[in-house]
Amino acid sequence: MDAEKIDPRILALMDENPGISTAEIASSLALDEDLVRQRIDFLADTREKLLIVDEEIDALTALKVALEAEGYNVIVARDGFEGIEKARTENPDAILLDIMMPGMDGFEVCKRLKSDPSSEHIPVIMLTAKGETDDKVEGLDIGADDYVTKPFNLMELKARIRTVLRRSNI
Repeated sequence: MDAEKIDPRILALMDENPGISTAEIASSLALDEDLVRQRIDFLADTREKLLIVDEEIDALTALKVALEAEGYNVIVARDGFEGIEKARTENPDAILLDIMMPGMDGFEVCKRLKSDPSSEHIPVIMLTAKGETDDKVEGLDIGADDYVTKPFNLMELKARIRTVLRRSNI
């Protein structure tokens, strides 16, 4: 059962019985208690959520730490397939997407996200070493909301994140 179906049922049980335990919810819905606890934690976190999709673990970790220090809830994916899955299940407020990844590149990930009604509304910032004008135009043409080249200035990236989040909340 996916989050779209689980979350409303959990919330309904909590509304009916405010003192209900995670064990009781899990039993009532025939779900694993750890899954219920995870979904409740997810529903309780009101921070803006960012998904970073990049296969470079060092860059991923450093950016995650810097953005968490700004108060964002940061989730990560190591490739395009995982990025698409996490975009669907985690419903991030914005996605930072590398282009050069094994399996499925960032251009294809962006196309798929923007063609899916469940994720088309999520702003995408391409964050990549591919800095040629043709690459930037392609990224923006397929639906990216912004395009930042590596190496990037962290202050500028944070400003761009705030901008796309502000635009998406209008």
